Amino acid sequence: MKLHYTCYGNGFPLIILHGFLGTADNWHSLAQRFQSDFKTIAVDLRNHGRSPHSHYHSIKLMADDITELMNDLSISTANFIGHSMGGKVLMQLCQTRFERVHIPIVVDIAPRAYKPGHQDVFDALMAVNLQTAQTRKEIEQAMIPHAPDFAVRQFLLKNLIRNQQGNFIWKMNLPVLFNHYQEVIAPITVDRPFTNPTLFIKGEFSDYISTSDEPEIMHLFPKAVFKTIPEAGHWVHYDNPDLFYNTVMTFLLQNISDIS
Repeated sequence: MKLHYTCYGNGFPLIILHGFLGTADNWHSLAQRFQSDFKTIAVDLRNHGRSPHSHYHSIKLMADDITELMNDLSISTANFIGHSMGGKVLMQLCQTRFERVHIPIVVDIAPRAYKPGHQDVFDALMAVNLQTAQTRKEIEQAMIPHAPDFAVRQFLLKNLIRNQQGNFIWKMNLPVLFNHYQEVIAPITVDRPFTNPTLFIKGEFSDYISTSDEPEIMHLFPKAVFKTIPEAGHWVHYDNPDLFYNTVMTFLLQNISDIS
C-alpha cells in the first residue's frame, strides 16, 4: 500500500508512526523540531488520515506498508518513533524487518495483548449521523454522551473533513477499524531479540506500560531503557511535548554515536 506521508528537513531519517485513530498531522509540531537533526517522515498508517482505505487491517500489514514506503524512498534503515498502535507496528518491524530499524523509540505501549478499551470512542463516533450533520458543533454535541472529555473529542474531531460535495466524512476507515480492532490490540508474537538500543517511554498517569511488562520487553529488547514522562498520560507527546522532545533527542544522539 502506498501510504501518505509528510517530510520535514534533511539528514538521517526519523520515521514517526501515530497511534490508533490518529494521523501524521498530530505530530506536526514535534516533526518541525526533529527536522533540525533528522529527515523526519510523519506517516499516515493504512485506514488512517490521508492514506488509502483497505478491507484489511493488522499490525503485520502496517509493518509491511512501512517497509514498502522505505523501499519507495530508498531508505535502507531509519530511526523510528511509534506511539501506541504505531509502537506495536514499530515492535513488529524490529522483529521481522530488524535490519530496517536503527534506533526505535516506543511510546506508551508494550508487546503484550491489551483488553478492549475503545468502546466509548467507537460509540461516540458511531453516534454521529454524518449524512444529516450541518456543523462541527452539532457533531461534537452528538459525541458528548459517550466522550465527555473535551480533549478526547478534539482528538477525534481531527479526523473530520468535508468531501468534494461539501458533506462531512471521517478520514479514517471507521467500519474496518471497528471490525479489526482485535488485531490492533493483539500481542507481538515473533520471538526474536532486537539488540540495538531501544527507548520505551511511558506517561506518568498512563497504565499502558507497567512494571510487570518489563521482563517481556527486556526479553525482546535486551538493551531497552525505560523513561517516564511526568505530568503526562497516554498521549505523552501531547501532554508534555518539551520533555518528550528532549528525552527522545538525548537518547537518539547518544546512541547514534555509540553504535555508528
